Amino acid sequence: MVVNPVGVLTLSKREIYRFITMAGQTIFPPLISSFLFMYIFGVAVGSRIDFSGTGLTYLGFIIPGLMTMHLISSSYENTTSSLFIARWHNHIQEILLAPLSYFEMVLGLLAGGVARGMLVCSGVYAVAVLFAPLSMHNIFLLLYFAVTISVIFACAGMMAALWAEDFGMLSVWNIYFIIPLVLMGGVFHPIGMLPQFIQKASHFNPMFYLVNGVRYSVIGASDASILACMGVSLVMAVAFFFLTVYLFKIGYKLRT
Repeated sequence: MVVNPVGVLTLSKREIYRFITMAGQTIFPPLISSFLFMYIFGVAVGSRIDFSGTGLTYLGFIIPGLMTMHLISSSYENTTSSLFIARWHNHIQEILLAPLSYFEMVLGLLAGGVARGMLVCSGVYAVAVLFAPLSMHNIFLLLYFAVTISVIFACAGMMAALWAEDFGMLSVWNIYFIIPLVLMGGVFHPIGMLPQFIQKASHFNPMFYLVNGVRYSVIGASDASILACMGVSLVMAVAFFFLTVYLFKIGYKLRT
């Protein structure tokens, strides 16, 4: 429950202002990389991939995957860097001494990750329009997945920032777990192209449901049940949020 909305709003504004002032590092790089992915894989390579039986083009297929990939990475990186730097320079104490509950602290820090993720996701969609006219299958579903996915990984970023002891440890979860699972979740390929064993294994990958949830929202096609996608994203968002609140409450690596 929020009892200090002014404090939460102030912390949220600080987090949002932080990444906006560094747009050259936080906003434009994923848009440029998306442009290159769409050109190289969607146009140059994708024109040689037969998608005629699906009613889709390969470019249209990968656009929602790229939106999800950059939504995840932007949300994660924002809270990871913000909270870790606050710990590293010891100005996390300003937040801990503020008249905010642990719930409100997490909510304020979360706002920056969610805002950055959704801004980048919208930017990737805007870049896609340069290559092909796109329709939106269900804007409300897209908002649902954009919010829940950004909450999941903004919270994951905070947990990683609390766990890390140095800058090198910050990238461990991203490099060894998040990126491989996202890429195996169907960013660039439909599940039907995989061997039977990998197809079955993909259903145990939570990123598979997140990617397909966004894909269904944008193009109306998915390799997974949309209800399953919605359920997985909601359960993960709620679980990650309250786990992050709990870590703040017990002062995990926050109190020395």
